[in-house]
Amino acid sequence: MQTIMSYFEQGGVIMYILLALNVIGWSVMIYKAIQLMIIRTKYEAIADSLLKSGQNSVSTDRAYLLEKSKDRIAAYMITLEKGLGIVKSIASIAPLLGLLGTVVGVLIAFETISQKGMDDPSIFAGGIAMALVTTVAGLIVAIPHYLGYNFLIGMLDRLEAKFIQEAGDRI
Repeated sequence: MQTIMSYFEQGGVIMYILLALNVIGWSVMIYKAIQLMIIRTKYEAIADSLLKSGQNSVSTDRAYLLEKSKDRIAAYMITLEKGLGIVKSIASIAPLLGLLGTVVGVLIAFETISQKGMDDPSIFAGGIAMALVTTVAGLIVAIPHYLGYNFLIGMLDRLEAKFIQEAGDRI
């Protein structure tokens, strides 16, 4: 049974890049999840502050007031979405890094074959191992980031819809 460190050694520098991206992405996702849980507990106060400022308007036109409330909600939602682009990028880049490791590993295997021949398959196994390990690692990093990004965006969309519904009810 191989250890995790032996997989990192087989995968080379690409594995360490994937590890760094994984740590960054998970940190952002956990931070955003905690932030959304806090917002959920303070929903009423946040809704009051977002929607109260529209009551000071000189206009009494319901459509105008609703539009102004939607503008404030949209600006607030943009602040909540900060950082999620990183998670989306990691979900997109990780499989490409895995593919890069695959290509480099296969290239190493073919170089070894061209230099030493096919007499002993173990001499080019390192390149093939690198190819497989980095492909798996790229997918292991990408899949949870893809799911986490979609989950968090879904939570933000539901929160935004709730704020807009609240604005419509209050105006």
